[in-house]
Amino acid sequence: MNTTQALAEKREQIRTHILTPEELRVMDGETERLITERVSSRILSPGQTAPDFILPDHRRECFRLACKLKQGPVVVVFYRGGWCPYCNLHLRGFEGIHDQIRETGASLIAVSPQLPAPSLETAEKNALSFPVLSDVGNLVAEQFGLVFPLSEALTKLYRSRGHLLADVNGQDGPQTLPMPGTFVIAQDRTVLYAQAEADYTLRAEPEEVLSRLRHHQHRQI
Repeated sequence: MNTTQALAEKREQIRTHILTPEELRVMDGETERLITERVSSRILSPGQTAPDFILPDHRRECFRLACKLKQGPVVVVFYRGGWCPYCNLHLRGFEGIHDQIRETGASLIAVSPQLPAPSLETAEKNALSFPVLSDVGNLVAEQFGLVFPLSEALTKLYRSRGHLLADVNGQDGPQTLPMPGTFVIAQDRTVLYAQAEADYTLRAEPEEVLSRLRHHQHRQI
């Protein structure tokens, strides 16, 4: 079973056995709003230039994109947080091919609005061997075109489920989240691949990303 299939199975399980009809109404309504507003059309597209950024990782060490790009392409996976079951599945899918990604000469990082402590918990829980960065305030995700404000109803729903976003993200006031997005960035900061959907259950298949990296590697030879 690949990651896309695992995500679809998790979606069916959650919708059938975990969420109430009212919770589904709120969550589906939020997704429909994002689709209607075409938020996914704002993301950086292939051919555009990715912004350089500096963020702390889950060990509170400084990560700079420009420095890592000197070694090869970088895969950047934006996720909502370790509280999201789909995010955990997606990150584990990338962990499963991390060695193969490195064989192409590329690096892999994950980015969320979580503070470093929750990011460390996410890395440990999923046994991740790649950096997990903290983009508090979604400042970098905003530059990639991923950020949207949560409705009051959805914020309240998450709170009732124990997802205290203000605490894990260190963000007071109205809450924002990034759409889950995956980008492959070339050494000159050109975006080679970009994927993000308003429906947060839909993610880039890690094997497809690996295929793009191998194609890019062969073109450089």
